[in-house]
Amino acid sequence: MKPTHILPGVRKTLLAATTVLMATAMVAPAFAQATAPAPTQEPLPVPPQGALPAPPRGPGEGPASVADLAEGLLDSVVNISTSQTVKGTEGPGAVPMPQLPEGSPFQDFFDDFFKDRGGQGPGGGSQKVQSLGSGFVVDAEEGIVVTNNHVIADADEIEVNFPDGSKLKAELVGKDTKTDIAVLKVDPKLKKLKAVKFGDSNAMRIGDWVMAIGNPFGLGGTVTVGIVSARNRDINAGPYDDFIQTDAAINRGNSGGPLFNMHGEVVGINTAIISPSGGSIGIGFSIPAQLAAGVVEQLREFGETRRGWLGVRIQPVTDEIAESLGMTTAKGALVAGVIKGGPVDNGTVLPGDVIIKFDGKDVDDMRDLPRVVAESPVGKAVDVVIVRKGVEQTVKVTLGRLEDGEKLAENGESKPEDSAAPENDEAVSTATVLGMTIGELNDEARTKFEISADVSGVVVTEVGANSAAAERGIQAGEVITEIAQESVSSPKDVMDRIAALKEQGRKNALLMLASKTGELRFVTIRMD
Repeated sequence: MKPTHILPGVRKTLLAATTVLMATAMVAPAFAQATAPAPTQEPLPVPPQGALPAPPRGPGEGPASVADLAEGLLDSVVNISTSQTVKGTEGPGAVPMPQLPEGSPFQDFFDDFFKDRGGQGPGGGSQKVQSLGSGFVVDAEEGIVVTNNHVIADADEIEVNFPDGSKLKAELVGKDTKTDIAVLKVDPKLKKLKAVKFGDSNAMRIGDWVMAIGNPFGLGGTVTVGIVSARNRDINAGPYDDFIQTDAAINRGNSGGPLFNMHGEVVGINTAIISPSGGSIGIGFSIPAQLAAGVVEQLREFGETRRGWLGVRIQPVTDEIAESLGMTTAKGALVAGVIKGGPVDNGTVLPGDVIIKFDGKDVDDMRDLPRVVAESPVGKAVDVVIVRKGVEQTVKVTLGRLEDGEKLAENGESKPEDSAAPENDEAVSTATVLGMTIGELNDEARTKFEISADVSGVVVTEVGANSAAAERGIQAGEVITEIAQESVSSPKDVMDRIAALKEQGRKNALLMLASKTGELRFVTIRMD
């Protein structure tokens, strides 16, 4: 089992209950020891009935109680129950109904048992699989409920269960797989609903108290309390990872449930955990409200997301790349390629540019850029600050729509800068440099390495074992298109550029490489 789990629904409540009982038995001795009162400990004052939760009483101490806060929020948190019809004969766990002797007294029993599970004789049949998750009401008048996409994915039927035992059928308004958010709608005329609102997740600090309410292991209305353990976590769940990490207990079935601040506002949507066993070990992750609120609004309005799109491929700016570009600090997003037909395919932004600010927002790290671009409106004209060949400048870009551009990104390739082969009487067909054997990109090389006709540069024909090039993952068949942001078209160009960098006292050479299909990436190679 992978250490990071997207919290799936619980398919068998009985199994979940057994798991909880086992866990309780395992921790009982430790619990008894941990709760034994110290001889000199003073009794804590008990707040009067109905009083508001008291603020933290000192370093290391939590609120005196969150009972009133929880009581006011429990009715807004719901259980999401889904069912999906699957074929019972194609999976490894399928169990067809056994054939019994004619007239067997057990025939009726087996007929009833396997009928309930979709079995149809030895061939089997379809069966319904159920799962449980969590969600919360954000609009009582419209009947809008928010949950995780993976809670309702592939569901044939969705049902919202309320704390008072009532149930309502739900329809899917929209979903977003990139942020794992789904919006549901129930009929508000059938039941009076109570909504909660999104808070400012950006205001949350590490150490702030938070409360999670959800449906762990099928046990509805469960309240847990903890703190914000960390912020801006990237767990490789999607392109816009910016999770809030918390030690409030989050388990299977908590997916889609809210994470509240101490004002009763939703600051996160509980989505994932890190756990070897699938149970809480105090490392849970929530989608921040600042990101979720915008997605929810788009799904409500359009039934889909409409994100801004810049049309570039990017990679991190490492210390070596920063040094190669003459930058004092490693920051921003390095443009590794420009999508053909995209918003900046007019030369506004070029491969090798470093984007350090977008629409007034600093881009300190590569992963900051996709998030701030996606949150920007389609068609908006924005200022983008770039560093090009060591010079900082501002360009104006009109954003496209990401959903329209994804097809271009799949079918089109990164566009390198045009380069014309200079006339050179002292042509060199092959050369060895930086642990690589390089050669002219002629028809023979294109055929041998299956290199696309629109890729230009100098082909890498061999990479020496344990060389600087091998350490950077360079492989035979890749094409060097630029060195230090200067185009190269022959082995002599490569050697001249390397020699010039050494004369300038540079320790690293920045290479732009193209794959056989034209997809670009940057690498730095030590030259000493």
